[in-house]
Amino acid sequence: MIRIATVIALLGLVACGVDGEPLQPSADLNVAVGSDGVYTGGTIGLTRGPISVGVGVF
Repeated sequence: MIRIATVIALLGLVACGVDGEPLQPSADLNVAVGSDGVYTGGTIGLTRGPISVGVGVF
């Protein structure tokens, strides 16, 4: 029984990288000071290889 559990666990670890790189989260925070006051902005998103998708949050 222990051997079967070990083989299943090893197969699970090996399969983790089968579909390529994992998606990486990204975040960006911007702060600007102008004559009207302080402005803030931010973006959160995902990056996989050369493709990046982001959404402005504030």
